[in-house]
Amino acid sequence: MRRDDLDPVDARLGARLAELRAQHGYSLGELADRSGVSRSTLSRAERAEISPTASLLNRLCAVYGRTMSQLLSEVEAEPAPVVRSADQPEWRDRASGFVRRSVSPPHPGLRGELVEGRLTAGADLAYDRPPVAGLEQHIWVLEGALEVTAQDTAHHVGTGDCLRMRVWGPTRFRCAAPEGARYLLAVVRP
Repeated sequence: MRRDDLDPVDARLGARLAELRAQHGYSLGELADRSGVSRSTLSRAERAEISPTASLLNRLCAVYGRTMSQLLSEVEAEPAPVVRSADQPEWRDRASGFVRRSVSPPHPGLRGELVEGRLTAGADLAYDRPPVAGLEQHIWVLEGALEVTAQDTAHHVGTGDCLRMRVWGPTRFRCAAPEGARYLLAVVRP
């Protein structure tokens, strides 16, 4: 990838990932061992040679003890009291068909945030651990349907339904609708 082809968010995200690794004093090898992500993938993500997937970011967030939204907010614009629709940053995981819009980004004085998620038909996102143990999540399906698996229990959540849970282990989000799914995710740190 040429440097002028870099997505600005991916470039800032790569720099932030390198900064976090340095702050924690981890070598690439140590971070690979802690996260289960290969050294080469970590290196390429830090240099913004690849756009990290949601799964990769989830693994790194678990190591660093922060939510994905917190990490992404560190490379996005400063949060404001009113977040206008046009100012709500989007991030795309092109590999899985997941689009994340930060409706109400994390704020230092608040424990909650709102994220709009969109999954294409057949999309399947698996997270091997929560970024923060005991994270509270409320998933309100606005359009389509999701199958959310948490603690070995699958929940079918259709339009208008809301799933409430605390996340302690692996989770999986599958789009169960042929037209895709759109949902609101309320995240509250423990």
